Amino acid sequence: MEIKEKLGALEAILFASGEPVELYRLSQASGIDVGAVPQMITLLNERYDGCGSGICIKKLDSSYQMCTREEFAPQIRQALETKKNTPLSNAAMETLTIIAYNQPVSKSFVENVRGVDSSAVVNSLVEKGLVEEAGRLDVPGKPIVYRTTAIFLRSFGLSSIAELPPLPGHENIVIEDETDDEL
Repeated sequence: MEIKEKLGALEAILFASGEPVELYRLSQASGIDVGAVPQMITLLNERYDGCGSGICIKKLDSSYQMCTREEFAPQIRQALETKKNTPLSNAAMETLTIIAYNQPVSKSFVENVRGVDSSAVVNSLVEKGLVEEAGRLDVPGKPIVYRTTAIFLRSFGLSSIAELPPLPGHENIVIEDETDDEL
């Protein structure tokens, strides 16, 4: 398969999916070696940049997704006549932060950290697609645990959770090893 065909195959798969596609799945479906897929995605993005395209391909953890460029959001919003995105409330941002930095976590964990009932806020974040169920804890009651989603990463301009900035006051924490010499 020629490089043009490979690029076309990747582009078609990402376009048709509309959702993030795992690297291994892209490789499998396109017949392109796993190690070559990121380089091919870079070539596609360079092509899009070169012609001033309104689309790009974003890396989200180990997946890739075709997206529109952020600078065209007002035009897209107007064309689709969508409501203006409402900003998250302080409670939702606080809850999202707790989940993002400690995931996976249960609602009771979030409530213990916040000090107030957070069920409605967590449910709202699930509805918005920013967090999702990630299984159940192996404790009595088997509570559901939650984690952030690819929509969260895309919304906050992150490629992975590892890109989250350090929490204030936790930037320079050094844990010293205790030795028997101190006894």
